[in-house]
Formats: sequence, C-alpha cells, structure tokens
Amino acid sequence: MYVPQGLLDLVQEHVDQWGVRGPSKWLFAVSPDGPGRAYLDPQWRRLRDQLELKDLRLHDLRHFYASGLIDSGCDVVTVQRAMGHSKAQITLDVYGHLWKTAEDRTRKAAQGLFAEANIRSA
Repeated sequence: MYVPQGLLDLVQEHVDQWGVRGPSKWLFAVSPDGPGRAYLDPQWRRLRDQLELKDLRLHDLRHFYASGLIDSGCDVVTVQRAMGHSKAQITLDVYGHLWKTAEDRTRKAAQGLFAEANIRSA
C-alpha cells in the first residue's frame, strides 16, 4: 500500500500523544466486529455534520486520492493498486477520463516550444 510519509508522521504523532488504548481518540473507533461500512458510515456522517460538510461523501475521499495520483503522473497500474481495484480496467472505467491524452501532451509541448521561440526572438 502506498502511504505518504506525512500521513505516517501524523498517525505516529497521534499514537505518541494518545497511545493505542484510546479508541475514542481516533477519527473512527474500531468496531468489535472489525471494519465495515455499516459501522463506519454513521461515524463519518457525524463527523461530516460536525464539520458542516454535509455534501461530502466518504467515497469522495477515494476519488480525491485517485485523481491526485493521476494528476501527479501515476500510471494506471499504480493507481489500480493504490485503490485496491482487482483489474486495471476497473480503474480505467472510473478514472480514465482524468489521464491526459496524446493531444493534451502535444498541446503542452507545442506551447512550450512557442514560449521558448518567443523568448529567443525578443
């Protein structure tokens, strides 16, 4: 799993401050039956309502993460693995429109050439 160092640092800081025996101190408490949407969803709705983010769905955070990976230049297989999709086709079906096309890359390259030519002719 791809976890950024900043998140690991944040979790470590939390554990250092609260220890691991304070589940009420976590963003989401752990269910005695293990993780699951039936347990997580009500906690998410309470937190979202407290923060006055009523339109933000928990699943939106997944989309934000995936689109950020794509915008940063990650390839399909990397995003597939980070999202836990069983097949790259699932990732492409959901997020394929976010990858830059050959036309987008060509347009950007041409703009760079144009900018360089303008600088040299001045």
